Amino acid sequence: MERASRVSRRSLERTRRSGESRKTVYVALAANGAIAVAKALGGLMTGSAGMLAEAAHSIADTTNQGFLLISIELGEREPSPERPFGHGQERFLWTFMAAVGMFLAGAIFAIGFGTFELLEREGETSGFEVAYAVLAVAFLAEGTSWVRAYRQTRREARDAEKPLFKYIVGSRDPNVKMVLFEDTAALTGVALAALGIAMNEVTGSFFYDPIASVLIGLVLVSVALWMGRDATHMLVGWAARPEERERIEQTIEEYDEVDQVEELLTMVLGPNALLVAARVDLRDDIDADRVERVSTEIDRKLREVIPDVTEVFLDATPGRAEGTG
Repeated sequence: MERASRVSRRSLERTRRSGESRKTVYVALAANGAIAVAKALGGLMTGSAGMLAEAAHSIADTTNQGFLLISIELGEREPSPERPFGHGQERFLWTFMAAVGMFLAGAIFAIGFGTFELLEREGETSGFEVAYAVLAVAFLAEGTSWVRAYRQTRREARDAEKPLFKYIVGSRDPNVKMVLFEDTAALTGVALAALGIAMNEVTGSFFYDPIASVLIGLVLVSVALWMGRDATHMLVGWAARPEERERIEQTIEEYDEVDQVEELLTMVLGPNALLVAARVDLRDDIDADRVERVSTEIDRKLREVIPDVTEVFLDATPGRAEGTG
């Protein structure tokens, strides 16, 4: 009964977190979808390479939000005989796909088109007022999405009692992290596009607008590589964080029956799912019944100390005195 209640509480907490992440992604999806259309129209009307690069950026972001929503739905499926540890790693797979999409659809277009414009085209953009109006609306929309992601991340960091930046870097939840970094890149891109258009208008030189497009592409490359690297680590069997491994080992060795932890293996199964496998050397003078009891107690304690622990496998060596008779 106690275990069922504990599992139920964990399930409710994970459902709440997924619900918050889903809302954050929906806000980002709506913002990016609307401004992608506005940027594309503004870019076609003004001929601005920076505006068109930002349109490609927003299209990539909108596609990525779709990937993230798919990942949340797939990741919440119950474990099955074919997937006994659940589907949490689906979250990391689709985040990796989103990073690839950002790189291909956003970065390559922005850098390629900006370079093409620098090499092939001469002249000036027009309709600066339209460009500024579209970018202002885009900044407000992206800013709204960014504030939503930032507030959720700050709240989670406060609950985890960690500094914000350290929490962001170490978080295993890819969705809010992806939205936060995408929106940060989007706000940076809007600022670069506005600067390029302004320099074009002030100097009369066409050089600055395509340069802004290239710089936007480089920003997207950096974010895509960072997110892809982060997701890859989780997909290939990333271990628990160092402080978590230290707490796990300390928790096990707190028991009088334990001499030492001979080997500790951990693996991330999902944003809020962690597997723990430990080979534990027990005292020689305890019997088989006590081995079973202390193993059960360690299992329960680990799940309390680190709520993300969902699977515990203990290889508890029984007392040698019993074996020698």
